[in-house]
This record gives sequence, structure tokens and C-alpha cells, in this order.
Amino acid sequence: MHTRTLGQGLEVSAIGLGCMGMSQGYGPNPGSREEMIGVIRAAVDRGITFFDTAEVYGPYVNEELVGEALEPVRDQVVIATKFGWDIRDGKSVGLDSRPDQIRRVAEASLRRLRTDTIDLFYQHRVDPDVPIEDVAGAVGELVQEGKVRHFGLSEPAAATVRRAHAVFPVTAVQSEYSLWTRDPEAEVLPALAELGIGFVPFSPLGKGFFTGTVDTAAPFGAGDVRGSIPRFEAENRAANQSLVDHVRQLADTRGVTSGQIALAWLLAQHPWVVPIPGTRRISRLDENAGATRAALSADDVADLDSLASRLGVQGDRYNEQHMGYVGG
Repeated sequence: MHTRTLGQGLEVSAIGLGCMGMSQGYGPNPGSREEMIGVIRAAVDRGITFFDTAEVYGPYVNEELVGEALEPVRDQVVIATKFGWDIRDGKSVGLDSRPDQIRRVAEASLRRLRTDTIDLFYQHRVDPDVPIEDVAGAVGELVQEGKVRHFGLSEPAAATVRRAHAVFPVTAVQSEYSLWTRDPEAEVLPALAELGIGFVPFSPLGKGFFTGTVDTAAPFGAGDVRGSIPRFEAENRAANQSLVDHVRQLADTRGVTSGQIALAWLLAQHPWVVPIPGTRRISRLDENAGATRAALSADDVADLDSLASRLGVQGDRYNEQHMGYVGG
């Protein structure tokens, strides 16, 4: 596994591991907690050094899982976590990025992650009630104290990135980005290129859609977040299947999987792009890691660049409430 460099010289594996799905989001976990610890440690064995979690995943239990799994190899890995939600009685009820709340979250996350320093601390969603300058200043204080190493933002607008970066250097922006979610391309990616900030796509496989394993008609089970996303309504899944079919045809000619094509396309966008696909299976972990060896020609990349605009994408990527949290 080769490495890539995000902003401020933060070096990570070219593909990371998103750990959210081990605790929530995709229905009952097929493995035990011990098996999930095994998956995380297997990722380290395969050269993956970049692990993503958040206090809101669970909430809290995902950080605990990641902390236990990585404690024996803490000096070999980069752990990213996030603040910014108002969590009450185990549920997120809105946003809260007040500086004193950021500090409380940092202290609690450090305990759950069993570490002295959070490598990358993202604001999970931009809080319209707290100036981003105050957020950047609060994280900057934590960096000065040695409790945080790097500052990140998730799903911000380009103007917000610029304002934050002017107060304290932003190392990475994390947003949804994949073959069918292209929102960052117009404004965010050019701003990051200008400012020297890395980009971390989450849901790089379209929440599993580009693995080719999502049934276009079957309903999602209880606890699967895709059941509440318009893009995954049965009618939209069927309409969007042409995207997957096109990627599968290309994958077959290259001797790789559809998921590897989707990840290789992201890696080809910029050298400072580091996708973080999630999985709960070692077999899929191996497949994702293998995407770094999937060679795409310039014609392949150009073809995939225009895929969404040519074939169209049906349905929003979030429901109305959560769409209101992005691009702030």
C-alpha cells in the first residue's frame, strides 16, 4: 500500500478505512465485536494506516471499538474522529460546535480512543450558529495543547473552508464523493487544490451501490440507512443501475471488480485524494486495498468523468433534513 499526503504534511495510506458501518448504518452486523476488531487489525496488516470514526457513530461505541483495535499499533496509524453534533439520550438532535462543546468532545474522544492525541479532528457538519472562525480557533487551541494534531471539515462549502483556513490551517476536507456524487467538483476541489488541503471522500462506493451487490428491487432491512435515502428507493435504484452496468463492463475488460474501478477513478482525480471505503469483511478489505493496483487509462478516466452527466443520477443522496446539513 503506497501513501499519500493530505494537507500540512499528514501522510496516510492511499486508501483508508471508514469504520462507521461496524457500529451503525447498514443493519445488523454479520460479525461480532471481536470480529470487527479483527477486521481493523487486518487492515493494518495490509498497510492501511488511516482510520475514520466519530463520536456520533453509535453514538460513542464506534470510537471505543476503534480505540481498542488500534491501541496495540497506535504509533503506526492515523485516527480521525469528529465533533459537531448535539447528542442527547443517545440520539443526535441537532448541531453544536460551540468552542466549549468542542473541548468536551475532544476530551471524551481521547478517552474512548485510548490515546493522548487525536490525529485529525473534523467538524462533522458546519454549524450555522457558530462562526467557523470560532471553530477553527478552538481546534487550534487543542492543537497547541497537544490534544489534536490536525484540523478538518466535513461537507463544508468552499467559502467556509477558506474562512476556516485563514484562522487555522485545514489539513483535510471530508465529503461524499463518488462516481454518482460529484458535488465537490465545482467549487470545493479547486479551493483545496489552491490551498494545499487534502480531500477524503466518504461513501466512495456509493454506499455499496458500485460494488454491484445492491438488489435493485429488494427492500433494505431494519437499521439500514439506505432505506431512508431517496437515491435508494426501488424506482431510483432501477434507474441508476445503468451506471453500475457501465462500470462492470469496464471492470470486466480490466480484470478487476466494479468497486476497484470506482476507487481507482477517485485515486486518479488528484494525488491528495484518499478515499475511505467502509467494510465489515476482510474479503472486501482485500478488494478495496487492491484498487491501488487497478490501472486506468486516460480514456478510461475521461469516460468515467462524464458517466453521471451522460447517464443521469436519480434521487438525492440524503433525505431533506440531512441535505440541509451539507454545504454550509
